[in-house]
Amino acid sequence: MAELLLGESKLEQSLKEQPLRPGASPRGPRPQLTEVRKHLTAALDRGNLKSEFLQESNLIMAKLNYVEGDYKEALNIYARVGLDDLPLTAVPPYRLRMIAEAYATKGLCLEKLPVSSSTSNLHVDREQDVITCYEKAGDIALLYLQEIERVILTNIQNRSPKPGPAPHDQELGFFLETGLQRAHVLYFKNGNLTRGVGRFREILRAVETRTTQNLRMTIARQLAEILLRGMCEQSYWNPLEDPPCQSPLDDPLRKGANTKTYTLTRKARVYSGENIFCPQENTEEALLLLLISESMANRDAVLSRIPEHKSDRLISLQSASVVYDLLTIALGRRGQYEMLSECLERAMKFAFEEFQLWYQFALSLMAAGKSARAVKVLKECIRLKPDDATIPLLAAKLCMGSLHWLEEAEKFAKTVVDAGEKTSEFKAKGYLALGLTYSLQATDASLRGMQEVLQRKALLAFQRAHSLSPTDHQAAFYLALQLAISRQIPEALGYVRQALQLQGDDANSLHLLALLLSAQKHYHDALNIIDMALSEYPENFILLFSKVKLESLCRGPDEALLTCKHMLQIWKSCYNLTNPSDSGRGSSLLDRTIADRRQLNTITLPDFSDPETVSASSSSSSSLSRTESPLHLFMSPHLRSHPKLDTFVWPPAAHSFRDPGPRQEPSLCNSPEVYFHGFPSLFSVSSVHATSVAASRVEQALSEVASSLQSSAPKQGPLHPWMTLAQIWLHAVSACDTQLKRYKRWRVKSLHPALEPQPPSPAATTKKTPCAFQSNRTRSEVTA
Repeated sequence: MAELLLGESKLEQSLKEQPLRPGASPRGPRPQLTEVRKHLTAALDRGNLKSEFLQESNLIMAKLNYVEGDYKEALNIYARVGLDDLPLTAVPPYRLRMIAEAYATKGLCLEKLPVSSSTSNLHVDREQDVITCYEKAGDIALLYLQEIERVILTNIQNRSPKPGPAPHDQELGFFLETGLQRAHVLYFKNGNLTRGVGRFREILRAVETRTTQNLRMTIARQLAEILLRGMCEQSYWNPLEDPPCQSPLDDPLRKGANTKTYTLTRKARVYSGENIFCPQENTEEALLLLLISESMANRDAVLSRIPEHKSDRLISLQSASVVYDLLTIALGRRGQYEMLSECLERAMKFAFEEFQLWYQFALSLMAAGKSARAVKVLKECIRLKPDDATIPLLAAKLCMGSLHWLEEAEKFAKTVVDAGEKTSEFKAKGYLALGLTYSLQATDASLRGMQEVLQRKALLAFQRAHSLSPTDHQAAFYLALQLAISRQIPEALGYVRQALQLQGDDANSLHLLALLLSAQKHYHDALNIIDMALSEYPENFILLFSKVKLESLCRGPDEALLTCKHMLQIWKSCYNLTNPSDSGRGSSLLDRTIADRRQLNTITLPDFSDPETVSASSSSSSSLSRTESPLHLFMSPHLRSHPKLDTFVWPPAAHSFRDPGPRQEPSLCNSPEVYFHGFPSLFSVSSVHATSVAASRVEQALSEVASSLQSSAPKQGPLHPWMTLAQIWLHAVSACDTQLKRYKRWRVKSLHPALEPQPPSPAATTKKTPCAFQSNRTRSEVTA
């Protein structure tokens, strides 16, 4: 017995001093190992050991043979001992460890030995035997760790009534780590992703011990990465169910069972109960695993800055960074940007002088709509990485957006412009941001002289950006836009055509071209450009609003009303939440609509043949006949400025909504029922009733915005959908008002033709006197 204990202790001491490395081959015989062999041979030769101690001696001898590189002899010893028949019940914990190490050693020996035959079936059988050995080693290792922790805690509690010190972590060692981590690696290597995921889940479901905490964090992170990158919703299965027999995850050329081919007489304890949460989809399970890993990483973080802890701190930071990268992927897919920003805020204790974590935090704040805080974090990123020009450009974009910090945006843009040769490739973008800042400042300026000065600065900045990057379509577009604001329409047309040559499908450039053509009264050409743009962007409401205006001029208000109806259908389809991934906190397009479903349920699509949908309001028509600042038309909702200047694209002639066609005498074929194409009852009600209905329709859309702006506790969610709905109804009001005016003119012409002004006779034309001219003028005024 003493020889057995001496041999085992010296072998463990040798492995502790010169540990084995994964993937490395054993070094062969060594002097210290020779003494181990002598002790074990002496214990076996005496023949007075009990059967269980004899088995233990053989297991240690086989382990020694593997360390020395004699794989065949180790396998022969395991065959003689009958490794598969060793009992697991009613045995001490140390024996469980020896059996687990024996299965891991057997798997390593089988991997090292080449297959004697080239038959593929033998090769597959060998791979399955190796994986089975590793799985058994891992299962018994988990059982051993649970039992040894239970024994240690029991001994501490029985020793003293007072709470004892926390037990020390048990060292797994090379063989136990191999048994726990090697099986799923082989599954993934062989293309059996289903069994690999199943093996991960089996280890994670086992009751946790202090020794397996780091291992569980690593396995949870690896499983989350596989769920995010290698599994879709169709191939996902419940963790509590058996894996499918046929799965698209597996290699079709490799066939094998997706369930275990062995059973153990004793298994490790697993978490069970009625109230245990079970994920229902791959992203949900990945998010759960990553949140668990994040909590473990924060708990075990090494924050000490002393030199002795530098390596541990770097390992802790690297492990946490991988977890936060995967959290960014998982939460970004579901739109949970606010939750992501909260997670990254907890990571700030790792982030001293770490640019990556600061930059991720800033981007998450941007996506969550916390722009003011994002700008502050970006300032820290600029300090950490001053040579990166993209960071101040991003900060300038935020300042020009919803924050409207134009002075701060100007500083960030000048930082890029004045950076010198270090950021020469971004200098054009810097001038572009500087020009946008000046243009927005000109929009806000109250003095005419200051407006002109800022507009000249903006024009010079855009020209500089275009000269530095002549192939950038955005530089040409914003230069054209600034020229259009300055009422230089021909020059603006030239630059917007250059932008379209560089990027032919850019929606903003197409829209600007249409508006410039409409400013020159080429309404039909402008409408054709809008139709072409809508063929590429059919759900662009800005283009649709311009189409309504142009259709009222070119095709009549009836076509404009049909476009308004189409816009309402698009609005209902776009802002009706159907994607479950959009239900994230603070991220979905209609968060407040989910909270109050009645708001969408009460919205009905308009039927313009119904008299109650008539919207005739002269005040609304006049408000829509003038558009906002041109920057409002092309910049994103976060970059919209306050309307100060009248647009350059709707000349006064366009405000009158002139009848595009010549007037004809009333006849049966030109009756109002025929002229308005299916709207016979549109004007059968009084104009007062139609106006009141129109006002109620607009008020219904605007009340959603006003209630959020005026209430002491604003509802969550963006206002953009309701503002869009209000704009749609206002455009419908304008079109109805135009139709009503046309109908009134037709009625006046048909009922009182004598009131129509008559053309002057030839005699009066050839024989005019000042008095006759004065009398004719008086009659025309009376007629009017």
